[in-house]
Amino acid sequence: MKLAQLADLLHAHIENGSPDAEITGVAGIEEAQPGHVTFVANPKYAAAARTTRASAVIVGGNFPAIPAAMLRAKNPYYTFARAIEVFYQAPKYAPGIHPTAVVHPSSKIGARAHVGPYVVIDQDVEIGDNCVLLAHVVIYQGVCIGHDFFAHAHSVVREYCRLGDHVILQNGVVIGADGFGFAKDDAGQWYKIVQSGPAVLEDNVEVQANACVDRASVGETRVGRGARIDNLVQVGHGSSVGENTMLCAQVGLAGSTEVGKNVILAGQVGVAGHCKIGDGVIATAQSGIPSDVAPGAFVSGYPAIDNKLWLRCVAAFQKLPDFARALRKR
Repeated sequence: MKLAQLADLLHAHIENGSPDAEITGVAGIEEAQPGHVTFVANPKYAAAARTTRASAVIVGGNFPAIPAAMLRAKNPYYTFARAIEVFYQAPKYAPGIHPTAVVHPSSKIGARAHVGPYVVIDQDVEIGDNCVLLAHVVIYQGVCIGHDFFAHAHSVVREYCRLGDHVILQNGVVIGADGFGFAKDDAGQWYKIVQSGPAVLEDNVEVQANACVDRASVGETRVGRGARIDNLVQVGHGSSVGENTMLCAQVGLAGSTEVGKNVILAGQVGVAGHCKIGDGVIATAQSGIPSDVAPGAFVSGYPAIDNKLWLRCVAAFQKLPDFARALRKR
């Protein structure tokens, strides 16, 4: 593909390069070779941009000139993501139901469905058009799923859950497993609380490998439109996750947690039950959140506090041995 063609597809402007340069693929800035296009979105890679062997670099509007051809774009990271789509050809799955699949006769599957080997679809299931269910996917009784559903191998949707359009489940995802609900009986033994409420995923939600969204004892567990849930995340029973929120790897939400819109919880953040996280909150990795967090807050540490205060605390903590030595000398 010519650089000019790629620029047109990406709505980017060519600078300092030949429109006829041949582009054959994409690569990271340090691994790129002639024929590749790469990108710079983080200023710390500016030096690497000056020495990259890539034929073209996607950069922002104010990025300084470099020897390689530049594709200027408003959002270099997003533009590079679209460039990957140009060169990567994802597998195509032809419509049809594999002979080893088990589909209950009461279930309804839309047009152009691909149902792979050993898939099981229980009774009274409804799935929209253009679905892809790869090997060993299991859909329990009474599930309702919208159009353009994509379920990777070994993902499971439990009974009566509801999923919107354009939902993606990566390998090993479980939607609607029982929430962790138990009450002690009069003899002091744990009594299982029936988890009667479904998990609900709105449109355009992606849940990545081996993550779990549990069903609720009553009511529902809900994940809002456009949310992204990373590998090994636990969304506890009765929780709600707002639109366009991102839960990164190993985040854990205890039961009845309310997470607002456009929130980012970085890796291994833990949230205690019945807490409310306001819209636009950012919590850095391994933060522990035991209480409500106001909208727009940027928090770190355990218990989570304002990020700037936490940084000062960390700096002071590193000086504690010096403080102790000074005190002993008095």
